[in-house]
Amino acid sequence: MEDIGSSGASGPSEEGGLSRRQFAKAAVAIGGASALSACLDRGGSPDVAQGPDDLSTLPARQHAWDEFLTRDDHGNVVAPRHRVLLLLNYAGEATPSDAERETAESAFRSLERAYKRGNDGLLFTVGYSPSYFERFDAGLPASVDLQKPRALASFEEPELDEQDAVVHLASDHAPVVLAAEEALLGEQSAVNGVEMDADISGVFERVDRRTGFIGAGLPAENQDVDGIPSSEPVDEEAPLYMGFKSGYRKNQATEDRVTISDGPFAGGTTHQLSKIRLNLDQWYQQDSRSQRVSKMFCPVHAEEDLVEGVGDNLGDSSQMEERSCPAHAEEHARTRGSVGHSQKSARARDEDGSPLMIRRDFDSTDRDENGDDGQASLHFVSLQRTISDFVDTRDAMNGTDLAERSAVGQRNNNGILQYMEVLRRGNFLLPPREHRALPTSNPS
Repeated sequence: MEDIGSSGASGPSEEGGLSRRQFAKAAVAIGGASALSACLDRGGSPDVAQGPDDLSTLPARQHAWDEFLTRDDHGNVVAPRHRVLLLLNYAGEATPSDAERETAESAFRSLERAYKRGNDGLLFTVGYSPSYFERFDAGLPASVDLQKPRALASFEEPELDEQDAVVHLASDHAPVVLAAEEALLGEQSAVNGVEMDADISGVFERVDRRTGFIGAGLPAENQDVDGIPSSEPVDEEAPLYMGFKSGYRKNQATEDRVTISDGPFAGGTTHQLSKIRLNLDQWYQQDSRSQRVSKMFCPVHAEEDLVEGVGDNLGDSSQMEERSCPAHAEEHARTRGSVGHSQKSARARDEDGSPLMIRRDFDSTDRDENGDDGQASLHFVSLQRTISDFVDTRDAMNGTDLAERSAVGQRNNNGILQYMEVLRRGNFLLPPREHRALPTSNPS
């Protein structure tokens, strides 16, 4: 295994040159039995409660995370700190068998019995791509909008993720996501005192692995990477590399809003996954604090000095509607030459004024597309009832209409577009729990 004690990342000095949080992040990024062993040797096994014996007490929705997540003082959910994404292909021929479905479901149920659901335990989802469903004669039901991934802006050229499935593992504890991964892939027979009834190693083949982190302190302790200037430290309280809080409760859709309401996949949702390279040298070295606030939030937020630190003072809302930022986006672009990321995105709402999607994204220092270490990136994970909802939100964020009619360029001073490069994009269906194991295209 790589020597995870030799990193030159900045942060509090502890044994091996890494703080405990840096060490945990490095172990998750490397993965495997050796990384898990090193993580346990360093920090010990976390005291995590097991899940329920009666799994029927768990929600029917895979994506029902919010009721199990910790809340901050303003009622915003606190995201699990450590993440693993496993991109998988079905290992069999033709279409999956009932025996393979039973095997996969037994593996997923074993994890649910091993760990309680929540930050202090384990949360996970299993999703399937349009390519997976193409192996079936019947198409997806009309109640499911699962488009193939594609470029969504003239300046994008993403590689498309068309693997059959994705598993998203999340926990506050690095050893938990590592152990869950090892158990799923057949490398560990028991986790947290619970025997695995099965694993998915004979059913799926892992073709890619992506990791990351989110939470106060983690970006600052892992900023010695390309894309983050060493001369300008990331705020120690920032949960993400760009230095500001995200995920305000009132600016996220509810889980009810993103849930498919009818058809055989009722209770499911769609899952969009983008890998985005961050280039923040200008963000930190040339842009002033006021410019960063203007571009991330809204020019009004900068002019009225509304954002303190990373933005915790804003409470449970980024204050877009309260300051009429979406309604004045075109005016701000024309008269101020700048428009905010949140300001643009807030224009995408349903008829009741609700946001269209939930963000469950996180930062990363995974290897880049050339295999090089140490590139700051973002794994953008969103949930929405339909992929069209994501496309509409992304169109609003692109702000092409604003660029055409104002002083804002296609990317410059147009929110945060100029600091981000979409490398990969994939779309997936998250079925309800009863259909999460190798579903047919129309279970009814």
